[in-house]
Amino acid sequence: MTTEFDAQGFYDGLVAHGLIVPVRVQGAFGRGAVFEDVLERFNALVSRLSSGDGADHYTFPPVIDRTIIERTDYLDSFPHLAGTVFSFFGKEKQARELSERVHSGQPWSDLQGITDVCLNPAACYPVYPTIAGTLPAGGRLITMTNWVYRHEPSPEPTRMQSFRVREFVRAGAPDDVLAWRDQWLERGVSLLRSLGLPATPDVATDPFFGRAGKMLAASQKELKLKFEVLVPVLSLESPTAVCSFNYHQEHFGHVFGIHTQDGREAHTACLGFGLERVVMALFKTHGFDPRAWPTQVRDRLWP
Repeated sequence: MTTEFDAQGFYDGLVAHGLIVPVRVQGAFGRGAVFEDVLERFNALVSRLSSGDGADHYTFPPVIDRTIIERTDYLDSFPHLAGTVFSFFGKEKQARELSERVHSGQPWSDLQGITDVCLNPAACYPVYPTIAGTLPAGGRLITMTNWVYRHEPSPEPTRMQSFRVREFVRAGAPDDVLAWRDQWLERGVSLLRSLGLPATPDVATDPFFGRAGKMLAASQKELKLKFEVLVPVLSLESPTAVCSFNYHQEHFGHVFGIHTQDGREAHTACLGFGLERVVMALFKTHGFDPRAWPTQVRDRLWP
């Protein structure tokens, strides 16, 4: 068990035990076989816990239709986190110029143009366009494991530019959606605590951009639209969010034309387990070798 809270020391320990593989870019690293095994075991545990919920299971690529982030105002609130995809649209002359610039170390990005896709900034985003229209009685529940991109490079191992989230999205009437979120908040805390993690729920805010973002964050906190489940990984004073719960009210219902059977705009909520963060919390709490973890934890993950 690693008892000291030191971001660099924890990162070095993950590397030394072959759990992650460094690359040149901050916030991007490879995952070793043991790391991936623990991640897959935890994800499977979430599946077992939710098996009776009747969720539809989807798989989406790590890119989404660029108009999603345009229509949802993501670029108003989080322009600093977005990752758009550019590609080459030129002809042979421009291709030669591109090659010359690359090999001479000159800037070359102006020779590319924006594509119709962007990197997915939130695990739930691909879902909403697919459920446009009138929901069935009782609404919809969808789950998926998605890659997410956030442009926030950092040497801290828990602050990744590319990571996976086990996500659930609930759409329906306001009371049903809120009841589902509250049920899963309790469920999520219990699940993490059953793995020996000192998990604590708390009201939270998203990292909105700029001065206007401070007002949005204050409103979000006052209305308790976002909760996180926190576990000390790098710090006792500032524990790491390993799970988040967001209530969007009618925002996505309005943007994408999602309605309940009575014709009202549907409300939505989502919850996501940050899979890499949960795995790191397990390594921090129980040590770098899963074979030495407490029996009750191993029994939950390796039944």
